[in-house]
Amino acid sequence: MARTERTEHQPQFLEQGGDFNDQLYKALRASPWWMISIAFHVLLGVILSLMASDVPPGGKNLQVTASMNAAEPPPLEDPPPTPEETEQIQQQDVVAKEPTVKDAELSDHNETDNDLPTEESLGEAGISDAPFEGPANNGLIGIGGSAGGAFKGRGGHRNLRAGGGGKKADDAVEDALRWLAAHQSSDGGWECEGFRKWCDGKTISGEGPDGAGKAQYDVGVTGMALLAFLGAGYTNRSEGPFGKVVGNGLKYLRNVQDAEGCFGSRSSGHFVYNHAIAALAMVEAYGMTGSTNFKNPAQKALDFIAISRNPYFAWRYGIKPGDNDTSVTGWMMMALKSAKLINQADVKAGKPASLQYDEEAFDGIKAWVEKMTDPDYGRVGYQQRGTGPARPTELVDKFPADKSESMTGVGMLARIFLGENPKTSDPIKKGAELCVKVAPKWDPNDGSIDMYYWYYATLAMFQVGGAPWDAWQKAMKTAIIDTQRKDTDYCMFKGSWDPIDPWGPDGGRVYSTACLALCLEVWYRYDKVFGAAGDK
Repeated sequence: MARTERTEHQPQFLEQGGDFNDQLYKALRASPWWMISIAFHVLLGVILSLMASDVPPGGKNLQVTASMNAAEPPPLEDPPPTPEETEQIQQQDVVAKEPTVKDAELSDHNETDNDLPTEESLGEAGISDAPFEGPANNGLIGIGGSAGGAFKGRGGHRNLRAGGGGKKADDAVEDALRWLAAHQSSDGGWECEGFRKWCDGKTISGEGPDGAGKAQYDVGVTGMALLAFLGAGYTNRSEGPFGKVVGNGLKYLRNVQDAEGCFGSRSSGHFVYNHAIAALAMVEAYGMTGSTNFKNPAQKALDFIAISRNPYFAWRYGIKPGDNDTSVTGWMMMALKSAKLINQADVKAGKPASLQYDEEAFDGIKAWVEKMTDPDYGRVGYQQRGTGPARPTELVDKFPADKSESMTGVGMLARIFLGENPKTSDPIKKGAELCVKVAPKWDPNDGSIDMYYWYYATLAMFQVGGAPWDAWQKAMKTAIIDTQRKDTDYCMFKGSWDPIDPWGPDGGRVYSTACLALCLEVWYRYDKVFGAAGDK
């Protein structure tokens, strides 16, 4: 070993000649036993502390156990970000460190209490009329339809104002989100029937706004309300009150997920709608944040979708019921597509795929849509080829089937998401022609209002692009923006839409407001699957 030259701080015994090992041996022999013992234990402690610190960032949180109790979810703490994620977060002005969340707060929010609105800063309705300066971020799952363009890296975003819908559309979305935030229940969910008693998480006195739906759909409308926030780019990590709203909503969904992965009660056959919409929201939340808090619930939700599907085809009411319908299948398709985009982004980033899902389901969806599509006209049926949408029995006369192409919209979107190019696909071209003929129109007297139809057809027509999209979006903006309630305040009607379509009696005002907000988010919610080609 080379001899060590003395520095200013070297021990005195190193001046006495000999190499380091010789001098260390002499020093140890000259030292009493108790001093050697102390030195040994100090050295051992240093080594152990170094070993304990050599844990990769977030290593202890990388696995979410399958035994997580849905009724008592683990503390909402994300793993520390990687250096790449930290750089992205700093660029987006997103707070990277989450505080410990108490159960009573019902939040997966990652900001301090000082970042939340105070009572003094809130208006009478609990939601300020001042414009939000929050992130309105997007660019991830559910906010980009192509495999290559859906993900800009977790934490990436685009600005809502750059979406393309225009200021009126953006303002309408913001007002809708404020109304939804005001009517969130104290448990984090949204109530179809009981929303009227809530304002900013508190019970209000007196009579609330009308537009009640049915309580059996609370889980589904909660998922839809969350999708409206996620579609505008807000997550549990966002600054301002919307971040806490999203965190509370996602925690509600985790609390109502059963051991098999199903969101909500199965007391009615229609529970599959609740599950599918909630699953889409949870998968999108995971895709946008990469949070382990959402990965396990998202995976369990996808597992339940897999066991519910009919062999070789699709879904309807219940688990493998034997019959299928286009409506339930559309929502299931959306959740699966989002999961697929997450995995594609993972692989592109050189990481293992995050989620497991039923890959064969896409073949079943395609087979079902083909079976339901009239080859001559392009119309897609609900359970029989080319027959159009379903209607509640008591509302068949009020809302004629020929006033809506909702199933055609679902079929078109499914074809596009499964790889058919809207510029060359004959069924998609014919479907777009049908939709243009029945463009959105707000006429309470002729049975043409169908917000569910407008939602799916807006997503599909945006993908089609060109002249059909130009005609559709013009009609859609007029029908939706001009009819949003501007009266009263956010505790009452301001920012909402009256639930006067075929499904309003079921979902109520929460459903109508979330659904139409999603329509107006189309410019920044999904990228073009086939790039900009559809606009030419």
